[in-house]
Amino acid sequence: MIAETLLARLGATVREQIASVGYGARMFAAMLGLSPGMLKRPRLVVEQLHFIGNYSLLIITLSGLFVGMVLGLQGYYTLNKYGAEQSLGLLVALGLTRELGPVITALLFAGRAGTSLTAEIGLMKAGEQLSAMEMMAVNPIQRVLAPRFWAGVLAVPLLASIFSAVGVFGGYLVGVKLIGVDDGAFWSQMQGGVDIWKDIFNGFFKSVVFGIAITFIALYQGYESQPTPEDVARATTRTVVLSSLAIWWLDFMLTALMFSK
Repeated sequence: MIAETLLARLGATVREQIASVGYGARMFAAMLGLSPGMLKRPRLVVEQLHFIGNYSLLIITLSGLFVGMVLGLQGYYTLNKYGAEQSLGLLVALGLTRELGPVITALLFAGRAGTSLTAEIGLMKAGEQLSAMEMMAVNPIQRVLAPRFWAGVLAVPLLASIFSAVGVFGGYLVGVKLIGVDDGAFWSQMQGGVDIWKDIFNGFFKSVVFGIAITFIALYQGYESQPTPEDVARATTRTVVLSSLAIWWLDFMLTALMFSK
């Protein structure tokens, strides 16, 4: 009897998860299909880009600076053991453009903007604003979700680029100004070893994929949350957890595909 009950609960859980994945896929397809209608009102995307991108700029910039400084310090101590401290600029640039820039930016974006999107959509649903739009023949996916989705997709790669650029400057401050690595060697090694397509473009592509995943998870969790304060709070927590797991999984898969050769 107990085994049958557990099996029934397991089956119900699996069925709910499969249904959730299917509904999410339909919602994602609907959002993409309705996106061309935003061309008539690009102001909606610009407003959301300012809200979720510009307001995340300060934490991204400061984090990039300190990450670059730490990477420069740790990199110097490691390279100095082998007499290769002149390659510090290359180490900092590759570490930031390939991995740390896209990944840390995505994690910070999920914590700062992702939770904000989930809470905003959840509260709009709790306040019956989305239902009111449907009553007025306004599709909430096109009017509310799609502009926020594309704003997130645009914001993450831009923020990741800023993170990497500020991080390189932080590594320069520590390596050249503080420790005394040769200025010319720092920049020349970086210029000669960093490939635009293999390193910079691949890192940029990673951040685009992260932006798609984070923004969609945040919007889906908010849109599917129950119209209660407790469930909206749980939805914001799920956004952070699922986004973080998605970032690490996608990072592994993309790294294996991009840099395996």
